[in-house]
Amino acid sequence: MATEIKVPVLGESVTEGTIAEWLKQPGDAVAVDEPIASLETDKVAVDVPSPVAGVMSQHVVAVGDTVEVGAVIAIIEDGASAPAP
Repeated sequence: MATEIKVPVLGESVTEGTIAEWLKQPGDAVAVDEPIASLETDKVAVDVPSPVAGVMSQHVVAVGDTVEVGAVIAIIEDGASAPAP
């Protein structure tokens, strides 16, 4: 099953952030609570953790894109395993 990764609440008056870096690429294995992306706002930089273990399926937005709180930024396939190298 696929899980949508959404922008978390970033602070009391912060409504959007910018994707600064993808820490996981499509096809990479992801553990629960492992950071998958870094977001920057005018006040703080925040890592976005994965709520599930699985494999990064796709990035929905690109580095440099501005995203609002609650927006879907990535999709992770729950419980999948990364392909062998």
